[in-house]
Parts: sequence; structure tokens; C-alpha cells
Amino acid sequence: MKAFLMAAGTGTRLRPITDTIPKCLVPIQGIPLLDIWLEALAKAGIEEVLLNLHYLPGKVEDHLRTRTAPVRVVTSFEPELLGSAGTLRVNRAWIGDDERFVVCYADNLTDFEVGSLVSFHRDRAATASLALFRAPDPSACGIVELDDAGRVTGFEEKPPHPVSDLANAGIYVFESTVLGEIPEPAPKDIGFDLLPRLIDRAWGLPIEGYFRDIGTVEAYQRAQLEWNPGISR
Repeated sequence: MKAFLMAAGTGTRLRPITDTIPKCLVPIQGIPLLDIWLEALAKAGIEEVLLNLHYLPGKVEDHLRTRTAPVRVVTSFEPELLGSAGTLRVNRAWIGDDERFVVCYADNLTDFEVGSLVSFHRDRAATASLALFRAPDPSACGIVELDDAGRVTGFEEKPPHPVSDLANAGIYVFESTVLGEIPEPAPKDIGFDLLPRLIDRAWGLPIEGYFRDIGTVEAYQRAQLEWNPGISR
């Protein structure tokens, strides 16, 4: 399988840390987020990763040249941000004839095993599968409604009145057929523009373990203290 690792964000809320370093290279206890993700994807059986770049791309390219990644990495530079769904559509040819692919956001920190979502997805013959977490601030997230079997029956991005705290964790498995459902033109977002089209065809798997969105300086500082892979919280 192949995986998209979304790493093009400018990291505005992480400044001044991201004034000179892209968000995907921010270190967690000395290890860049990018390296943590590449190891996790290799463990899940991913053989090739497409890394989209926009902000300080040279820093990421330099980092990749100075280490041996556990998976093959190709980069896709976006002079203008395409949005997460726009990145998928533009790189349709890279997927080739593969039946499905993985998508992860590089600015999240988790010990969740991506391979468990792939197995979950295959077992249900799903069109899409999402990892989910319990959000402390649901109105800032994409909130998911599930039926008793785990099928997604509702989705709303950043709702003013959330129906629950079960939130989209930015870890997906998609059948390649969904690429034809992404509207044009870019930018287009997975949460706003794709997931609402997949209600009743998508399934959700809650994360049992650690998850934190490294989106703010406060979240980053907390992650530095909390991170201990394999220890559930």
C-alpha cells in the first residue's frame, strides 16, 4: 500500500517554533514528527509515502537526504496549497492501480497502529475508514456520529453545537474510487468537501491510546512531557 503524509501546513499557531522549521520537523523528545510517522507507516506495511510540501520545503528535502527512511518517500511541492483533498486528486496517477491508500496528517502525534485501521477497513469492505479520538474542544474538530455497528451516519466540520466529542483524527484508509468524488477546483479539504459525501459508506474506529494534535505551542509542550509510545492514556 501507499500513504499520503500531509505536511504542507505553515504551522502559524506554532510560531515562533515554526519561524525557521516546518511543522513536520518539530522534534518530540529529539525525534522529528516526520520520522515518527515514517516509522509508524513502515510498521503498518506501507511501502511508499507521498509527502506534500509547501512551507520551507528545502528543510524537509535536506532532512530526507541526511537519513535513510524506513519507506520510500516521494515529495510533491505545492506552490499554492491544494487542500488535503486537492492533494489526493492531483496525485491520482501516483496511486496507479492500487485499490486503496492511507492518509495521515503529519502534525498529529499518536501511538495508534495504522495497520489496525487497514485491517478494520478491509474487514468491513468499507469505502472509507477513519480513526477517531475524544476531543477536549469538539467545536474545533470534525465531529463524527456512528451507529451501533461503527458506521458513520453523520459528520460536521467544526460544528457550533457538537452532538458529541468523537472527532476525526486525520488518519484514513480510502478506496481509490473516492478520488473521483473530490470536487474541483482546488483547494478542497477532506473534512469539508469529501467526508460529507461518504456518510453511510464510511466507518469509524476510536483510538485506544495516545493522540494529540500538535497545533499550538501549548499542545507541543504537553506532548513533550506526555509522549511515551505504547502507554495508553
